[in-house]
Amino acid sequence: QVQLVESGGGLVQPGGSLRLSCAAFGFTLDHYPIGWVRQAPGKEREGVSCINSSDGLTYYGDSVKGRFTTGRDNAKNTVYLQMDNLNAEDTAVYYCTTDFRPGSTCRRRDQFGAWGRGTQVTVSS
Repeated sequence: QVQLVESGGGLVQPGGSLRLSCAAFGFTLDHYPIGWVRQAPGKEREGVSCINSSDGLTYYGDSVKGRFTTGRDNAKNTVYLQMDNLNAEDTAVYYCTTDFRPGSTCRRRDQFGAWGRGTQVTVSS
């Protein structure tokens, strides 16, 4: 069964850090582009980051540039999202996403159809 599973969420104080992981079951993550998307209550879904499979290029949303970093750990078949200098606006459920269409890249990240169940990140003092 093909599955994406996020982990690493929790409660953190403003200015703190968290590292999220996206694990793959039933397929090899490094063959596909992997995106992170977040959804906060009452707000529109927001693309956070994406990493290509072929060339490793990364993309970040404007609100997280310089604070968040995504990368691959192929030995563990995971993709991580390192989040630093967190603030209350980062509070959301974070989902990892991918696209199984051949040749897909992060250019299609708004159309990725495979999602995990999400992990909650809460930034509060």
